[in-house]
Amino acid sequence: MKLGDPTLDQLRIFLAVVEEGSFGAAARRMGRAISAISYGIAQMEAQLDVTLFAREGSRKPQLTEAGQGLLAETRKVADGVDALLAKTQSLHAGLESDVSLVVDVMVPGEVTAQVLRAFRDHFPTIALNLRVEGLGAVAACLLDEGAGLAIGGPVIGDHPALERQVVGSVELIPVAGPDHPLAKPKVKPGESREQLQLILSDRSPLTEGRSFSVLSPLTWRLGDLGAKHALLKEGIGWGNMPRHMVAEDLLSERLVELDLPEKPGDMYTLSALWRRDARPGPATSWLIDALREQLSG
Repeated sequence: MKLGDPTLDQLRIFLAVVEEGSFGAAARRMGRAISAISYGIAQMEAQLDVTLFAREGSRKPQLTEAGQGLLAETRKVADGVDALLAKTQSLHAGLESDVSLVVDVMVPGEVTAQVLRAFRDHFPTIALNLRVEGLGAVAACLLDEGAGLAIGGPVIGDHPALERQVVGSVELIPVAGPDHPLAKPKVKPGESREQLQLILSDRSPLTEGRSFSVLSPLTWRLGDLGAKHALLKEGIGWGNMPRHMVAEDLLSERLVELDLPEKPGDMYTLSALWRRDARPGPATSWLIDALREQLSG
């Protein structure tokens, strides 16, 4: 037996009857006559060769086993069409269909999470792709991989293909385990050069070979900030870390802030970056403003 194709209108009528609990309530919600609701259900039943509601013996239409089985699929189809219409309206309004965001590993995770949660509320139809990278790899995603927006640090400099807008900063501080030789008071100038320094390594050719805040010739270069954090807590080496990332370690004395004569700590300036040939759309501009508000606050 060949089944027919129910219309979207019939599917919406079916859902309205289920959600409102009666043909009359569904008719009022949809601004239709009750006869139109009954006809729509009858047509859908004829197309699918099933009985959707048990109408006898009850004032309230009860879903049959077949009707219950088709309910989830009907909702999925209707929700998919609603999403399609919402996306189309967004495109007509000038909103981007998707946003690709690259965030520097130095950005506090809670800031990124709060902003992206608000982004979903404001722009539910826009797909967002998120990547977390370090140093020059942030800008490389814009230049080589087509990302639309990056929040990156100062290591790139003024690249001619990129626009830059400062949105905040993160404090970097030198830390080590409490038993580390540099954790003692009155460290002498030059002692830091005698100790192993852990540094974040740049995986991008944009800044390949450059070093940032490196004092010691004895270095371990790590591509992951989390790995650097773990090694520092194990008492291996010393290095700069974002203050927000080690705040609990400082309170519990798993790490200590080093008082070095060279003062290697610094403010790590964060900027919104995008290509000069691709102006930010409304959703991307909203992200820039929201991140600036969180990072400066």
